[in-house]
Amino acid sequence: MSEQTPDVPGDDAIDESRLEELRRASAAQDAATRADLEALVRVPSVSARAFDVAHVHASAAAVADLLRGAGLPRVEVLTARAAADGGELESLPAVVAHRPAPAGAPTVLLYAHHDVQPPGRDEDWTSPPFEPAERGGRLFGRGAADDKAGVMAHVHALRTLLPTWGPQDGVGVTVFVEGEEEIGSPTFAAFLDEHRAALAADVIVVADSSNWRVGVPALTTTLRGLVDCDVTVDVLSHAVHSGVNGGPVLDALTCLARLLATLHDEDGDVAVDGLVASTAPVVDLDEATFRADAGVLPGVRLAGTGTVADRLWTKPAISVIGLDATPVDRASNTLIPSARAKVSMRTAPGQDPSEAMTALRRHLLANAPFEARVRVDDGEEGQAFSADTSTRAHAVARRALTAAFGAQAVETGMGGSIPFVADLSAAYPHAAILVTGVEDPDSRAHGADESLHLGDFARVCLAEVLLLDGLARPS
Repeated sequence: MSEQTPDVPGDDAIDESRLEELRRASAAQDAATRADLEALVRVPSVSARAFDVAHVHASAAAVADLLRGAGLPRVEVLTARAAADGGELESLPAVVAHRPAPAGAPTVLLYAHHDVQPPGRDEDWTSPPFEPAERGGRLFGRGAADDKAGVMAHVHALRTLLPTWGPQDGVGVTVFVEGEEEIGSPTFAAFLDEHRAALAADVIVVADSSNWRVGVPALTTTLRGLVDCDVTVDVLSHAVHSGVNGGPVLDALTCLARLLATLHDEDGDVAVDGLVASTAPVVDLDEATFRADAGVLPGVRLAGTGTVADRLWTKPAISVIGLDATPVDRASNTLIPSARAKVSMRTAPGQDPSEAMTALRRHLLANAPFEARVRVDDGEEGQAFSADTSTRAHAVARRALTAAFGAQAVETGMGGSIPFVADLSAAYPHAAILVTGVEDPDSRAHGADESLHLGDFARVCLAEVLLLDGLARPS
């Protein structure tokens, strides 16, 4: 593993006596932090539109109460309106809290989200998804890691530090806890426009990523972007007998499969012209570890060329994530006239999402098998992100993580997308953006048996205490 922490000025180093003082103060909050995290997990704040939105409002109210209890003088539950389908869409509730900055001190924006993914089938969970349970040093439950632990890391740090700061001490703090991240933050840009001044900051901490491994902290410095689309293939005006008509006509599902197969070459690299690649952070990622973390079956060969890190973080990736066709248990001996797939593409940092969507659409339309009718309906677009890691804030964060974990912090990329990070960067171009995390490769965020490593969670909380304390000291 490559060490990423550069030398920084001596006044950024953590004084040993101060470190021990803050370590004790942070540890004193651990029990309350865990209890409040478990209470948040019990609120089924699924933001997907098919679920009861009242739970998202209840979750926002609970977060607001926690921030008031932590000592922030101004706490609000806010919404915004965005244009959508010829009308207006009101955002789900976000919590914004603020402590003004003392003279000469920076303002730090602490981001997390209180909404969660749908739980899926109850039978896939070892314990009920909204009843937190500890097993093997991990806390299981939907949102335990993604991202209610991120919310509680912020609350924990403020509980630890605010009682020790007088009016002229510390940093300015703005907490922004979103309520619709898990549905793609559809009103995020509108929310930023409406509340731009209230969210302005010198440093932005996004607690919604992952650490490198249990016991090894990380800063995420690159994120891939996202575009997706629905592709529909039509070959017949209606279903017909597969025996009478099969042969001269290929069914729509076969044609769709042939079309989707053109998206990759024989090595498994993306075969769409017009896409870019970038440079990965310098960190080792061996194939055996990746296979184990991802659950790749024995004997299945990894796709693509280049290092595993390149394939995960800096090259485009295309997946078929949904398929509409006749279910097997309802199949009859007929040729399927129409089939549809949802195609998701992750794009490298530096790739314009509109250009990527144009390239994907052009490829799909140009490769219609047997002149089948192909229609492409554009879907979501999200910007990639690449951080400027030369800032003092990054140096302080690396030292804080290393001290809290007792292990060298590393810089990593992430194959997933957090499009609002690019929105924050565009809205506040002079702010240093730190993407931190509470998860690890075993967290199974979005899946059944999502969990949080409790030991690492305590270390993440301490790291945020050290980060805010370090940013409060002049350099």
